[in-house]
Amino acid sequence: MVPEIAQSPELLDLIDQSLALLNKIQKHPDFKSVEYAPDVTLGDAEQALIELRWETLPQSPIINIFALQGFTN
Repeated sequence: MVPEIAQSPELLDLIDQSLALLNKIQKHPDFKSVEYAPDVTLGDAEQALIELRWETLPQSPIINIFALQGFTN
């Protein structure tokens, strides 16, 4: 079960804002001219936020596909 606080709209909003900021940084002309080799890239940070967002979404109920097809116990 996902903790209730993780499902808050405020947290999802912050994650979405962070993803939007990362996107702006990546597209900024000054950023494109910077030459550096970090251990963690902006793409890594973006992936981490995407996974965090996925984990904070409300859980869907489990669907019993066997019951849908008439194969119940």
